[in-house]
Amino acid sequence: MATMDIRPGRNTNVRVNMMEGVGARVVRGPDWKWGKQDGGEGHVGTVRSFESPEEVVVVWDNGTAANYRCAGSYDLRIIDSAPTGVKHDGTMCDTCRMQPIYGIRWKCAECPNYDLCTACYHGDKHHLRHRFYRFNVATSERVGLEPRRKSKKIMARGIFPGARVVRGVDWEWEDQDGGSSRRGKVTEIQDWSSTSPRSAAYVLWDNGAKNLYRVGYEGMSDLKVVSDAKGGTFYRDHLPCLGEQGPGSRGVHGLYALGDQVNVDLDLEIVQSLQHGHGGWTDGMFETLGATGTVVGIDEDHDVVVSYPSGNRWTFNPAVLTKVNTTTSVQGSASGDTPTASQFQVGDLVQICSDLERIKALQRGHGEWAEAMLPTLGKIGRVQQIYHDNDLKVEVCGTSWTYNPVAVTKVASDSGGLSNSSERLSALLKKLFETHITGDVNEELVKAAANGDANKSEEILVRPDANVNVQFAGHTALQAASQNGHVDVIKVLIRHNVDVEMEDKDGDRAIHHAAFGDEPAVIELLHRDNADLNARNKRRQTAIHIGVNKGHYGVVKTLLELGCHPSLQDSEGDTALHDAISKKRDDILSLLLENNADICVTNNNGFNALHHAALRGNPR
Repeated sequence: MATMDIRPGRNTNVRVNMMEGVGARVVRGPDWKWGKQDGGEGHVGTVRSFESPEEVVVVWDNGTAANYRCAGSYDLRIIDSAPTGVKHDGTMCDTCRMQPIYGIRWKCAECPNYDLCTACYHGDKHHLRHRFYRFNVATSERVGLEPRRKSKKIMARGIFPGARVVRGVDWEWEDQDGGSSRRGKVTEIQDWSSTSPRSAAYVLWDNGAKNLYRVGYEGMSDLKVVSDAKGGTFYRDHLPCLGEQGPGSRGVHGLYALGDQVNVDLDLEIVQSLQHGHGGWTDGMFETLGATGTVVGIDEDHDVVVSYPSGNRWTFNPAVLTKVNTTTSVQGSASGDTPTASQFQVGDLVQICSDLERIKALQRGHGEWAEAMLPTLGKIGRVQQIYHDNDLKVEVCGTSWTYNPVAVTKVASDSGGLSNSSERLSALLKKLFETHITGDVNEELVKAAANGDANKSEEILVRPDANVNVQFAGHTALQAASQNGHVDVIKVLIRHNVDVEMEDKDGDRAIHHAAFGDEPAVIELLHRDNADLNARNKRRQTAIHIGVNKGHYGVVKTLLELGCHPSLQDSEGDTALHDAISKKRDDILSLLLENNADICVTNNNGFNALHHAALRGNPR
C-alpha cells in the first residue's frame, strides 16, 4: 500500500484543506503498518497532496515519500495543522497569547474560557489533571479527551532546532546552501507567512549563509534531515487521525459541480505555478482574474473547465478556484463562522463595523487602527484589493484603508453609498485585464505592463500619442509592472524615461507597489534608477513598513542591503521594528536589529520597541 510516489502536479487540496490539508505536519497513526518508512515512531512528516479520497502523499523529514491511507484505515495522525492556515477567530491561547489560535484548539473542560494552542497543550501548560476538549477547526464538533497525566507521551523528532539538514525535494534556492549535499543546522522553527505559522525552518549553513526555508508551507519540503533533533513531546492518543472527519481528505474536485460560480482569487504567481500540469497558463487567461465564471465540465483528471462571459473556456487546477458565496450578507458568529477574503471580490460593497472597541480589537495585526479611520465606522465602502494575507483594501469616505475581513460585512450591490466616480473606477479596475483592444493607447500601455508584455509595451511607447507616465485605473504602467514583478517591462519603461516617483491616489509609488508584491528584484532595479527607498505614502509608510507588515522577508532584506532608513515612522509613529513586533516576525526583527534599527524611537502612544514587545507578549 505505501509506495514511493510523489506527483507534485496533483497538489489539489491547497484551497480547501481545512484541518486535514496540504502542509499539515503528521506522525504515524493507529493503523500504521509500514515499518520505519517514517524513521520510527514520533518522526514527523508533511502532507504534500491528496491523491484520492483514500490516499495522501507524505514527505517525511528524512526525505522518504510515500502514499498512505486516510479513509477506513488511518495511517497518520496530525500533530500540527497550523501550517495549513487553520485558525479559530476570536480566540487566544491563555498561556502564550497567540491570537487567534492557529491549528488545533484545546479548550479546558473545567475552567471557563481557557484555551491552549497546540504547542502549549503538548508543552504541559495548565493543569494536567484537567480534561480538555479538542476543536480541529473553528466549526467542528468538540472532542472530549482524558486528562493528559494519564496519557502516553511520545518524543517528536525531525526538522527541529539542532537538526542537521541538506536540501530537500522542493529545493529551488540555487546554491544558497553552498552546493548540493552541503549541510546546515536548523536554529529555529518560524512562520513562512503570517497565515501559515510554524511552516518554515531557519537554517545556518556550514558556509556561513543563513535563510528561511519551507517545512510545511503549501506542502513544500525544502529540507531533508540527515541528523534529526528532538521537537518536544506530544500526547499521541489525543491527536486526530488524518481523514477521520472526511472533508479535508476528499480533494477539491469533489467540491465543484456543473453550474457552480467560481473565482480565481489567488496571487498570480501562485496561480501560474499551480497550473503546471493542469492546462498551463496563457496570457488570454488574465480575463479570469477578478471575474466570475461558471463550471461547465470536470475532466477525467478532476481539473475544472470554467466558462466566462467572453465565451472563452479555460481549464483550471481546482486548487486555484473558490466558489462564489451566493449570500448577500456575511455575518460572523460565535460558532466561528467568520468571513474570510475568499468570500469577497474586488469591487464588492462592504459595510465597516460600527462598534469602535470591536473594530480596534479586530484590526490588531491587520493594518492596525488609526484615529483617522473614525469617520469610516458604519460606512459603506468598496473592496479595492485582497492582499496575500487575506486583509482587504477598502475605499471608503474618500480614502483607502486596510481592514481585517472580519471587520466588514458584505452588502447587496444596490446599497448605494459610493459616488459615480467610484463606480467608474471599479469598472476600470475590472477592465484592466480584459483582452479586447479599446484603441486607447494609454489604457493599452498599462494593461500590457500589468500583463508582463515587454514587446507590446515597447511598441506602444514609440507611438507619438503614448505617455509613459499616464495613469489608467488609478495606476501607472510602472506601478502595475512593479507589483507584478515584470522586470523586462520595467527596463523598457526606464529606457523611455519613466518617472519612478509617480504616486497613485494613496501616495504609493512604484517602490511601495514592489514591496506589496514581494518583488525584491524590482526594488533593486528601481534603486538603480535612483528611486527613493524612503519615499512615504499618505499614511507616511515607507516600502520597508509595507514589507514588514506583509511579511515579505526578502523585500525587507533587500531594502536594508540597499541602504534604506530602518527607523522612519509612519502616521502612527510606528517604525518597522514596531510592525515586526506586532506581526510576531522574529526573523524580520532580527534582520532590522542587525541593520541598526533604533529601539528607542517611540510611537504616538509613547512606546518604543521594548515597550511594544512587552505589550505584545514578545519576550525577544
